[in-house]
Amino acid sequence: MYDYLRGLVAELTPTYAVIECGGVGYIVTISLQTYSQLEGREEALVYVHHILREDSETLYGFADRTERDLFRLLIGVSGVGGGTARVILSTYTPAELSNIISSENAVLLKNVKGLGLKTAQKIIVEIKDKVVGVGTAVAQGSVLESMNSSSEACSEAVQALTMLGFGKAVSEKTVKKILKDNPTADVESLIRLSLKQL
Repeated sequence: MYDYLRGLVAELTPTYAVIECGGVGYIVTISLQTYSQLEGREEALVYVHHILREDSETLYGFADRTERDLFRLLIGVSGVGGGTARVILSTYTPAELSNIISSENAVLLKNVKGLGLKTAQKIIVEIKDKVVGVGTAVAQGSVLESMNSSSEACSEAVQALTMLGFGKAVSEKTVKKILKDNPTADVESLIRLSLKQL
């Protein structure tokens, strides 16, 4: 039904964006990959996937078609919903995910929150042949600039992790531990590294 939204970035968080088009603000659920590409931009074109259910309506947004293609492949696997697919794409970049699936690395894939080994294996079996062409077209996302304040980065990372469903206490502990080892880490790096440990 919808292919993309082009408009003002009215609001941006690590888990959703509000894109204003023609005076209407659309809440678009995003991954960290898309967040990193939208950060600092006043206007954006966001490719969308619309999921309509009996009790909810959700727009998932992506900075490029490659990420959306991977999302659609993931939700096509039985047992993988939009939320899980978003967490997978927040944990790994499209290029990393394509490589993990192509190399049949189920152990690495199951590190994603909410994924068990059986589901990871199922994803690989069902979409391995389909991701071959997807990975080559992956756009390398812009790298976030380092945050001036590590406490600000810590706070934003913890907020993003709690929005993704992790407990605040365990998120804080994990982020602080990572920040201790990587004092110059930006928000996106903190979240990615945390997702691999939680």
